[in-house]
Amino acid sequence: MKRWLLWCAVWMAGLNLAAWTCHAEGQYAVLISQHTYGSPEWREVAEALRTKHHATILTYSNQVSSLLPELRRLFPRYACLVATPREVSRQFVAEVHRLMRRLDDDPYPDLFWGILTGYDATNALRIARLREPLTIRKVAAGTAFATERVEEGVWYCELQPGRRVRKEPNGVAHEFEGPADTTEALVRTLTDYQADLFITSGHATEREWQIGYRYQNGFFRCEHGRLYGIDTAGRRLPIQSPNPKVYLPVGNCLMGHIDGPDAMALAFLNSGGVCQMIGYTVPTWYGYAGWGVLDYFLEQPGRYTLTEAVFANHVALIHRLAEFFPELAAREPEPGRVSRNPLAPGDKAAAAGLKAQDGAGLLHDRDVLAFYGDPAWEARLAPQPCGFDQQLTVLEDLFTFEVTPRRGAHSFDLADRNGSQRGGRPLVQFLPCRIGPAEVVEGAQLQPVIAGNFVLVPRPQVSDNTPLRVVFRARRLATQE
Repeated sequence: MKRWLLWCAVWMAGLNLAAWTCHAEGQYAVLISQHTYGSPEWREVAEALRTKHHATILTYSNQVSSLLPELRRLFPRYACLVATPREVSRQFVAEVHRLMRRLDDDPYPDLFWGILTGYDATNALRIARLREPLTIRKVAAGTAFATERVEEGVWYCELQPGRRVRKEPNGVAHEFEGPADTTEALVRTLTDYQADLFITSGHATEREWQIGYRYQNGFFRCEHGRLYGIDTAGRRLPIQSPNPKVYLPVGNCLMGHIDGPDAMALAFLNSGGVCQMIGYTVPTWYGYAGWGVLDYFLEQPGRYTLTEAVFANHVALIHRLAEFFPELAAREPEPGRVSRNPLAPGDKAAAAGLKAQDGAGLLHDRDVLAFYGDPAWEARLAPQPCGFDQQLTVLEDLFTFEVTPRRGAHSFDLADRNGSQRGGRPLVQFLPCRIGPAEVVEGAQLQPVIAGNFVLVPRPQVSDNTPLRVVFRARRLATQE
């Protein structure tokens, strides 16, 4: 009752509700196979989530997609799939993506979701029990990132040997000459520096990450659920890094593909202390699904949790695919099996400077990025200045989404464009509750997309700091209490 009264007070006051979430009964679902739920060790993982989130547990026999009727009835805000490593195939990841788009009639995912697995049930239980939110203050990477957007951090170049950039706490980034072999230095960012966020790119397989992209360097590898570095001299450097962290292998092939007990993802979740991560389950060549997470998570520090940033980039991808390549949007190809030139681009795509390969790339990326971890666990960057502000206010059935540029024509520029398919992302704002069909009252010229749980505005062109506003009316849909 106290929770409901507090919600009513906030709603009627019309305060900023962007970060509001509900953990009442029915708002979080745990999805687990009957076979896995029958294992006492893995049942304990599901029960830990039930206790933490007042969750409903749904079991299935063979295909997780068979839970669609139950999900439609419950319509939770979060869904967590508890699964053993044997269950988490690339086809399973694609099936989950497709299931989460089918709760209603639009092409977008209808809830936040994640797959909770681990090297073993003990590893998964540690992640399931984690309650304390993570504020990311220290960032380490094997590729360039926007140091302007973090409190402190260090990155080692994957393209040029010896290049290192370091930013001290709330200072200015400086470039230094580092070792040509950065294996030990990168190992120490996890074991000694204890980074809260680790970012990688470059060549990888399920068994290793190749640190250098254009030059010879060492590797990260794993064995029996434990990470280690191996430098160019053959030295083996163990990695035991228990501090909670998140991992973004934004440009790596196959880092999210769990094809056996010695998969890199399992080692990062186990000895690497990773509590949430993304990863491609197939070789990556386009990059929108991976690199674009940085556009929301790191370039807009503090605005989104990692779950929200991954979701925002995913709806951006689907919007782009549906807008410019509608004939591809309905296809559900085998993961990783997309022709790079499936058809000629239409007039609209050509006018936007897109080619057939862009449509193929978007389709390729749509269902092959895994998200591992409890989706309701909050990990976000410590707030830093951003080029624009955004705010959602709600008064009864009237929603106002306002964006205020802070740097004129450069308000939406990225601080660092390293990677593939960076920039140009739409503005995404999550709603505090699920809504029905919306009526736009103001801002139709901005071409907003209003779904059941978010509003998306294509990236506008601005010349000054005049606020942009979308106002719409919508009925809040009842949720199961």
